[in-house]
Amino acid sequence: MIVKTKNYRLEKSDYIRMALRNILMQQWWVSLIVLAICLCYLWIASIWWFIAAFVGAGLYLLFWWIQFYGVTQLEQGKMLFERFSYEITSQQIIMKINAREGMPMKWDQIQSAKLTKDAFVLFVNKAQLIHLPFRIFNTENERKFLNSILKNKGLIK
Repeated sequence: MIVKTKNYRLEKSDYIRMALRNILMQQWWVSLIVLAICLCYLWIASIWWFIAAFVGAGLYLLFWWIQFYGVTQLEQGKMLFERFSYEITSQQIIMKINAREGMPMKWDQIQSAKLTKDAFVLFVNKAQLIHLPFRIFNTENERKFLNSILKNKGLIK
């Protein structure tokens, strides 16, 4: 079966929000470092431990926000924000700009996937993702087919 979707373009602000949320979920252990620095207050009582912890956390968030914002500005990242239609089979995803131009992507290039309340999000790497909202699918069966492919490939549970 081939699933052909409607045209869709990922907004830059949505990309930054989803990518930042993904990196924070992957690197949850950074919050433990912030907590450990705050707990140093028990060793030497000083407000500077809290200031240092929250400044460090703020700089960490700023670093990743700048990284993802930079992707939206670079010429290499412009491809992520083109208007695509997708053809999805059990072998690959073809991202089509028009009827003649497209880029195939094999399923083994996808590192992980997430099913949200209104979309499928496929993560290629930390900086690249494919957002497939439910509204671009023509029928409910096409969504179920993609969901079964993702389960069979072990990308979602």
